[in-house]
Amino acid sequence: MICSSKEILKKYKTRYNLSKAIKNKEIFKLEHGIYSDKELVNPMIVTSKKYPNAIITMDSAFYYYDLTDIIPNKTFVATNRNSNTIKNENIVQVWVPKEILNQGKEKVIVDGEEVNMYNKERLLVELIRKRNQIPFDYYKEIVANYRKIADELDMYKIEQYIALYKNECNLGNVLLREVF
Repeated sequence: MICSSKEILKKYKTRYNLSKAIKNKEIFKLEHGIYSDKELVNPMIVTSKKYPNAIITMDSAFYYYDLTDIIPNKTFVATNRNSNTIKNENIVQVWVPKEILNQGKEKVIVDGEEVNMYNKERLLVELIRKRNQIPFDYYKEIVANYRKIADELDMYKIEQYIALYKNECNLGNVLLREVF
């Protein structure tokens, strides 16, 4: 179980009791304001708890959905374009316009905890959009894995997500050529 400072203080009542629990290893302080009953916790869960409006995206989500076997060394999150910069060296922040930020967002259970993450269809559109910024071999690996699950994808959702961007015709052509 992951808790914020406010939630953990409800359980332990005082900071003194909390510090005793940390010392006795009943509870672990993962980051400033984030506590857990386990010492090792998936970084996506910690990030999601610390930044509840952020959405897990790109490399982190590709790995979660088994579209790549490369374990990301940082957690990738999408946030509102007008939000503050996340000052954490273990997080890569992607700014997205407010109008399209929540398109494709789903609640996913990761190690028993609920996390905001983009669905496979939205990630496919993001992959195609950012194909020139991604190492070629990595891109090809993910596209190959998308080809394997092409019949499971919801084409209507993909069309909706492509329509959110100005160059939708180009994105659609690349998508058809590379994945379907």
